[in-house]
Amino acid sequence: METKLVSQAIQNIACDALIVGAARSGKSQESKNGAVFFSATKEVDRLLDGLLTSIYANGEFKANPGEITEIYTMGKLVARRVIMVGLGNAETLEGHIFRRAAGIAVRFAQNKGAHTVALALDADASEGLQAAVEGALLGVYHFKKYLTSQSNTLGIESLQFVSKNADSATLQTAFKQGIVMAEATNFARDLVNEQPAVLTPTELANRASAMARQFQLECTILEQPQIAELGMGGLLAVAKGSAEPPRFIILRYRGAPQSTEKEIALVGKGITFDTGGISIKPAAGMESMKGDMGGGAAVIGAMQIIAALKPAINVLGLVPTSENMPDGASYHPGDVLRLMNGKTIEIINTDAEGRLALADALSYAVHEGCSPIIDIATLTGGCVVALGGKRGGLFSNDEDLSAALMTTSATTGEKFWPLPLDDEYAEFIESHIADVKQTGGRYGSAITAAKVLEHFVGEASWAHLDIAGMELVEGRGSFIEPGASGMGARALATFVLQQAKQNEH
Repeated sequence: METKLVSQAIQNIACDALIVGAARSGKSQESKNGAVFFSATKEVDRLLDGLLTSIYANGEFKANPGEITEIYTMGKLVARRVIMVGLGNAETLEGHIFRRAAGIAVRFAQNKGAHTVALALDADASEGLQAAVEGALLGVYHFKKYLTSQSNTLGIESLQFVSKNADSATLQTAFKQGIVMAEATNFARDLVNEQPAVLTPTELANRASAMARQFQLECTILEQPQIAELGMGGLLAVAKGSAEPPRFIILRYRGAPQSTEKEIALVGKGITFDTGGISIKPAAGMESMKGDMGGGAAVIGAMQIIAALKPAINVLGLVPTSENMPDGASYHPGDVLRLMNGKTIEIINTDAEGRLALADALSYAVHEGCSPIIDIATLTGGCVVALGGKRGGLFSNDEDLSAALMTTSATTGEKFWPLPLDDEYAEFIESHIADVKQTGGRYGSAITAAKVLEHFVGEASWAHLDIAGMELVEGRGSFIEPGASGMGARALATFVLQQAKQNEH
């Protein structure tokens, strides 16, 4: 798909759909009813003889966030139709508003059969432009690999972003960064959307390796004998019930080879299908368990972004990957496993497999001397209960790291919320026969899962992101299609970019 940043008179833009934005303000002097039309919208309104103002004044359009109205231009513009999208309150316009508005409007245009679309949202600040680019490219994404109908393969072929400052170096950088962020997120979505019979641990490793070659990342794939040699008893145990062997994916970006700063580690859970093992899940909804590698996909996508944008920093990406299947060889509740850092863990429920794979990967990051270490995983249903699937849970042993990740959350629109990691929760995972118990029961399950992981991070600065319920979306009210969201890829990469900027000073 062709994507361009252009500076062009509104009336001369040739496209199937021209997208403009409108906000509202009680303080506004723009019109009696509080409508706020920015320059492109004002120009469209003038060319259409005040039609947009009339639509707003009549109450047919209130500029609510994501609200859409469609107007055919009847030859008064070269564009065949105008799509006006609501931006909400003019006083609170931030990047995430433009991201969501662009995504909703582009999806609307695509569903109407548009092939060429221009966006003139007046997002002329770099943050707003980057967000609009991300939103549009995330919105236009579709996973149609297994549909046979040709009509389902049609989509938008060209996206133009209109800005009066298109030649600005700052905007050009923001434009490029938006494309990189969205393309890598869509790659992560492809991984999560792929059927589990295809995306085995071996195939996930192959796709990560292919991406690494394309973006000049170092990549090492450890196979079962090497995993055993490292003493990764957690990952090996989870894989025992599957005919598919495990893999340990290591991606390394050396953007500052002379730096004395510790390497940042990004760790993602890569369970390509989770039946629950012997503690088998109910049949209803099990098809969504192909998304249990959403954290691993986020790390792979983040590493693609980092490699493409080339910040001056060193980053290690780790994805332990396996299936969790029931079989005569499966690990059991009651087993005691020894993990890579030498600690033992008592197994209570084989459906709590993600923390075992992550514990080995965290131990590897500590062995490599990394700090901070950030892991991301679809780890607990308890996090969905706590946060409703609208935010991911954030746990950390470092207040500064937690604050930095919350800033990243606000910037990218990938929302997290801090949850406690207090010492009193440790009593839930005390074991009489091992160093730690694998689960702490029903209450506070997201917290006790994080407490388990805490045993494997040593003295490193560490954060755990629980994205359960966020990796797949149903699409109701969303600016992206039902299926994989790519949650976390942009947040992780943005955190790394921000850290690289801080290191410069």
